[in-house]
Amino acid sequence: MKKVAYDDYYQELNYFGNPYPGLIDFFTNYQPKGIVLDLGCGQGRDSLFIGDLGYKVIGIDHSTVGINQLKEEAKKRNLDVEGIVDNVYNFPISKDIDIVLLDSMLHFYKNDLQKEIEFVNKILTELKEGGVFVNCILKGDAREKTLKKIINESPYEWETLTDTYTEYSEANAEFHLLAVKKGKKH
Repeated sequence: MKKVAYDDYYQELNYFGNPYPGLIDFFTNYQPKGIVLDLGCGQGRDSLFIGDLGYKVIGIDHSTVGINQLKEEAKKRNLDVEGIVDNVYNFPISKDIDIVLLDSMLHFYKNDLQKEIEFVNKILTELKEGGVFVNCILKGDAREKTLKKIINESPYEWETLTDTYTEYSEANAEFHLLAVKKGKKH
């Protein structure tokens, strides 16, 4: 069992706080309630909330501590939420996944830019037709343009379900929430 940096942060339960208000609104109102793949789920703040709404959730993270906390809480609350310790960048997106969620996973900083572009392209390619890609990212013009460019240059049609900003008082920051639904290949 390899120790990762987040194992130390996760000694504090609910280290990242509650889900973003925009994310809460999106998942509360979205139909149908399918299977969500939460990549980089950490301790499960989003996974557990989404599971409470009736979705089946699979949370993936490299932190054993975070995943164990998620699994314990899901069991206590009797939720259909599974936690898996794995590398989010290599985790395959099976055809039974309806929604892929990335919450604060992407930053598009210079040193990570190519890796993150390849990661998003992998998700967009592997996601089934009719599947939804939901991304929360710290507000920033360059970041948002990079993400939209990746989506627009992919060989698929994308329907925008939400493209909005959400205040997050716990971090005293604003986040961009983008959800797109995959259509046919061009």
